[in-house]
Amino acid sequence: MTPRRIMVTGVGRPMIARFARRLAARDDVELVVGVDAVGPPRPGKAEFLRADLDNPVVGAALVDRGIDTLVHAGVHSQSRVAGGRRRLKEHNVIGTMHLLAVAQHAPDLQTVILKSSTAVYGSSAEDPAHFTERHPSDRHARGFGRDMVDVEGYAVGLARRRDDLDVMTFRFANFIGGADDAALAGFFRLPVVPSVLGWDPRLQFCHADDAVAVLTQAVFEPRRGTFNVAGPGTLYLSQAIRRAGRGHALVPGPLVEATASLLVRAGRVDVPIDQLSFLRFGRVVDVTKLVEQFGYVPRWTTTEAFDAFLAARASRGLGRQDLLALGTEVRERLRRPVA
Repeated sequence: MTPRRIMVTGVGRPMIARFARRLAARDDVELVVGVDAVGPPRPGKAEFLRADLDNPVVGAALVDRGIDTLVHAGVHSQSRVAGGRRRLKEHNVIGTMHLLAVAQHAPDLQTVILKSSTAVYGSSAEDPAHFTERHPSDRHARGFGRDMVDVEGYAVGLARRRDDLDVMTFRFANFIGGADDAALAGFFRLPVVPSVLGWDPRLQFCHADDAVAVLTQAVFEPRRGTFNVAGPGTLYLSQAIRRAGRGHALVPGPLVEATASLLVRAGRVDVPIDQLSFLRFGRVVDVTKLVEQFGYVPRWTTTEAFDAFLAARASRGLGRQDLLALGTEVRERLRRPVA
C-alpha cells in the first residue's frame, strides 16, 4: 500500500494536534502537514504550516505536496476570537470555501474528512427525541450553527463535483473529558452554574479519545456519508451539575442572554451567545449509523466522558480561595438588574 500523504487543518487545538501526531507516528504515513494560524502545542513529527485557511500557501501545499487525504478540522465555535463574530465567520465559511475549491482540482486527493458538529440540527421545542443523519439541518440556524450548515454544504458540493472522492462528514457532540473540552465545559467549572428557569435539557458529550479514534479510522478505512458521533446515553443538566458538585442558579428566560454575555466578557465561559437555545432544549443524536455502517462503537458513554472531565478538573486542583472568590463574583453578576 502506498504511504499516505495527509493534510490536517486546525492543529492549533490540542485534540487535533494529538490526532496529527498519531498519524505522523505511523509507518504507513509518509507525510502529515498540519495547518493553523496558531502553532500546535506539541508538533511531533508532523510538518507545520502557519497560515489561515484562505491563504494561497495552503492550497499550494495541498496540490504540490501530493496530498491524498484532507482532514478539515479547522472550523471553530469560540466567541472570543480576534476580530469577533465577523472574523470567525470569515475563517469558518470563507476559509472552507477556498480550501475545498482548491481540493476540487487537487489531482492526488482521494479522501476528504470534515469535522462538523451536531449544532447543525439546532435546538428547539420541536426536536425529536434523537436526531438521525436523515434529519434536515436547522433552517433558522444562527452563528456557529449557521457556519456549520454552510461548511457542510460546501462538502456536499465537492462530493457532487468529484464523485471519485470519498467525502465523509462527522457531526460531533460537545467534546468533554479531554484536552480540548468544548465551551460548554466552562459552565461546570463555575462554583454556581446558571441554567434556564423551568428547563432541564438533555445533554450528550463526546470524549476526545473517541473523536481521535473516529478520525483515524476514517483516514485508513474511508466510508462515504455523514455520521453522528457522541457517547451513548444522556445527562440532564441538573444531573451534571450535581455530579460536578456545583451550586445551581436558576435564571429567568429574559435574563439568560444578559447573564451569558456577562460571563463571556468576564472570561469565565466561552459559549457562543447564538447557541443559548441549547441550554433550554438540549440536543441528543442517534449513533446507529456510526456503529453499523462506519463500524465504530464509542468507547465512552456520555456519563463516563463527563466523569473524566470532572476527574481531570480535580487533578488540576483549583484552590478553595479561588473557588470562593469566583462564586461570589458569579452570584453578584446574576443579581444585577439588566439595563
